[in-house]
Amino acid sequence: MYSFLQDGEFVQITVEDAGRVTGFISRYGDSDGDHGAFLNQFFKAGKIEGDKLTFTTETVHAVWYEFSGTVEHPAGKNPGDEGYRLLRGTLTESRTDADKKASTTTRNVGFKSFPQDAEAPAPKPD
Repeated sequence: MYSFLQDGEFVQITVEDAGRVTGFISRYGDSDGDHGAFLNQFFKAGKIEGDKLTFTTETVHAVWYEFSGTVEHPAGKNPGDEGYRLLRGTLTESRTDADKKASTTTRNVGFKSFPQDAEAPAPKPD
């Protein structure tokens, strides 16, 4: 699980067989009809080859995302630390307005992995 654009938003990524990637973005809506509502946008395509990651989301409320970048392991981070993994690359946000006119915004991003909870040892029977 990784941070997304705003506080409280996140990207969930699952790497499956043969480099196939599934997941979703959970974000706050920002249009008149969904402002502040929490929206889930599932991946319609995704893959990882080595450290190269790409994904495209389904369209939700006329908005979809494409990401192309890398999965990095910053120096000095340990498994379980926030930012142990970093998704760095280009995020393209596309949207279609009421007149069916499409627009895109592209930006360079870095999404930090959330800290992992250390597994607590199982309680010993008495």
